[in-house]
Amino acid sequence: MESLVFAVLVVISILLSIQAGHVLYMMIYTWDQPEAEQQAKAPDEMVEPYLSFTAILPARHEEEVIAATIDRVVRSNYPATLLQVLVVCSADDIGTIEQAERKIDELSYEGITNVELIVFDDQPINKPHGLNCALRYATGDVVTIFDAEDEMHPDIFAVVNTLMVNEDVRIVQAGVQLMNYETNWYSTFNVLEYFFWFKSRLHYHAKHRSIPLGGNTVFFSRELLEQIGGWDETNLTEDAEIGLRMSALGEPIRVIYDDRYVTQEETPPTLRQFIRQRTRWNQGFMQTLAKGTWKDLPTFNQRALAFYTLSFPYVQAILGLYTPLALAMVFLVEAPVPVALLSFVPVLLLTAHFITAVIGLYEFTEAHGLRASPTIVVKMALTWIPYQLVLAYAAVRALRRQLSGERNWEKTQHVGAHRQPQAEVDDFLDLSGQEVESGA
Repeated sequence: MESLVFAVLVVISILLSIQAGHVLYMMIYTWDQPEAEQQAKAPDEMVEPYLSFTAILPARHEEEVIAATIDRVVRSNYPATLLQVLVVCSADDIGTIEQAERKIDELSYEGITNVELIVFDDQPINKPHGLNCALRYATGDVVTIFDAEDEMHPDIFAVVNTLMVNEDVRIVQAGVQLMNYETNWYSTFNVLEYFFWFKSRLHYHAKHRSIPLGGNTVFFSRELLEQIGGWDETNLTEDAEIGLRMSALGEPIRVIYDDRYVTQEETPPTLRQFIRQRTRWNQGFMQTLAKGTWKDLPTFNQRALAFYTLSFPYVQAILGLYTPLALAMVFLVEAPVPVALLSFVPVLLLTAHFITAVIGLYEFTEAHGLRASPTIVVKMALTWIPYQLVLAYAAVRALRRQLSGERNWEKTQHVGAHRQPQAEVDDFLDLSGQEVESGA
């Protein structure tokens, strides 16, 4: 029995080491591949506006943030004649509808009339159904999505217009970045997950043409969306599912992450909200894995990458449970030296993940004109293991929901914690522009 336990420990340690090493490689992929880092940047010179855009803003119980988001989108630096904005809500969401209508009326007094409110009264009440309802009213050449709390960059339409015209691509995934890294104990890690996902990992997926897309600031040819029938309304991560469906069609997906043009968002305001959001993402990956869209990818390497990505919630549950066990066994179990050393390798790789995260924090804050104090690093060290356990709990919770047949959409609350006073935003944008012009 003792030999069997040690054999199982060796197998688990090897598998987790491979998994942790691969994740670490994807975290630093663009830094390791100069051509990938260069391609991630937005073009320095913009072409004349040519494509028309429809921006869909799906909103549910977003009374606190929807008006500011509508205002932000319609005042972007792109001709109003080439921009349509569709706010989509369920009929029972009276509060958000009232705020959207009030904002649309205010804009109409200024002569801004390219905003419409779409209200649906059928099931299911979730984001992909709202997107499909709005798609029927879309008139732009390109359809994009912004979440109700998004702070999109005013030049993002010009950036995507340039990429699509110059490179003849029909899908562009632009960067999304959580910003409020000091709000609570878990927000720093959540911010860095977005930082590494959009700045590095998505470029790895795009290179191999097996890519789960993000939920917003993703731009599709409307013709292409209509061709595939829009979003899967039964899936809790409709963004990942549609990305793999597009990849299966052989459609190239252009990914950019330029710190100057990211769409800014916030971390969930409470730990409960964070767990619910992460549970939904994990369960959506499980749904997509079970649906089998990834099996239509043309090559074995693409299918393997998709399977690995979609099965990650299962691995995360095991990793979270295994880490404290491995630490305990180092001190409590008299295992043979080779077994003990091997069982500690995943922990060492997690330490490498932590060090990479700290470096990423300083790069993130420098890029956005922020400052990371040494106390944040101390806080990160103290909360690193608890954060992994929270992620593991969310993965286990997602598995329980999946097995029990629970498919309801758990809404994440937004309070606008990432939004800066407009004067600060303008100052930073001006500073960024001066740096670009000076060649910095």
